[in-house]
Amino acid sequence: MSEPVIESMAEVRSHLADVIDRAHRDETPTIITRRGKQEAVVLDIEEYRRLHRIAEEAEDAWLNQLADEAEAEGTERSVSLEEMAALIRDHHG
Repeated sequence: MSEPVIESMAEVRSHLADVIDRAHRDETPTIITRRGKQEAVVLDIEEYRRLHRIAEEAEDAWLNQLADEAEAEGTERSVSLEEMAALIRDHHG
């Protein structure tokens, strides 16, 4: 993947098809700014899917680690399903 190009929302609006083509063809993401603040990224759909898969695998590994730790500690420090859901929500910000 190439270094991202940074462009304002106005610039991207004027040539969105080119931004998408650059993401797909050249594997170059575009970071979109609004009022000088980075707001979004345009990247190739396959790259998005790859990153999403990595994130899901990392989450699964984290949950498995929590389960292994809980099993090793026994039931005295176990958590309810609601507590586990809260941990997951907190982990994802």
